[in-house]
Amino acid sequence: MARIGYARVSTMDQDHGSQEARLKTAGCDVIRAEKVSGKSRDGRDELATVMDFIRPGDELVVVKLDRLGRSTRDVLNLVHELERKGAALTVLEPSFSTKDATGSILVTVLGMVAEMERKFIRERQQTGIEAAKGRGVHTGGKATAPIDKVRQLYASGMAPSAIAKETGLSRMHVYRLTKDLAAAANA
Repeated sequence: MARIGYARVSTMDQDHGSQEARLKTAGCDVIRAEKVSGKSRDGRDELATVMDFIRPGDELVVVKLDRLGRSTRDVLNLVHELERKGAALTVLEPSFSTKDATGSILVTVLGMVAEMERKFIRERQQTGIEAAKGRGVHTGGKATAPIDKVRQLYASGMAPSAIAKETGLSRMHVYRLTKDLAAAANA
């Protein structure tokens, strides 16, 4: 039986080091971490890898349930997939596991709380944006990725993995940014 840890933060400027330390202390043999939004499973390559390779008797461990996802449906689907594979989910804070009936109930309740929290954050954010627009301050979001740099490095022949290391982006993000260049090169 393996304990597999999963750590996630939402933005590139956040750090998942404290989650990884707690997962290590909890006895996780393997820890997968990524910097990506938890609003859906899209683009969450490390989580997909864990779900592909988890085996019967294994345990997926997260520090908090919202690290697994912010959508109740996604979280419940993940728990269902784990159960089908004979694996379990363990959450460190508050401490529970889907190995027992109470854990399954808590997953549902806490999943709903995480989704509500995400909706509240979005509402507050939208209120702030509208207020800033009213004051003439809001000019739109800043670029989240150095698109020109990524494309320049790709055009110079640098591999996507190397570009990801150089820029701090995920490989998947680099592939998305260079998709049109790759298509043009193969045409």
